[in-house]
Amino acid sequence: MLCMECGATAEKGYTTDVTDLGDCLVIVRNVPCYKCAECNEIIYTGDVVQRLERIVEMAKRLMQEISIIDYSKVA
Repeated sequence: MLCMECGATAEKGYTTDVTDLGDCLVIVRNVPCYKCAECNEIIYTGDVVQRLERIVEMAKRLMQEISIIDYSKVA
């Protein structure tokens, strides 16, 4: 896959996604992604974006100040 920012090669990897909901910080670890070898841009596939959205919605319902979730255990 090519990076949308700089055009360099992006390789499969894992990252930590952080979403700030104002009153809640949702941290999702071990999220599959593509990482650019040149500019470190993170690229998610469509299915990963959908799963992240569901995870964040689930965390909203729990309404904790900080939620740390392992993607591989809930996706």
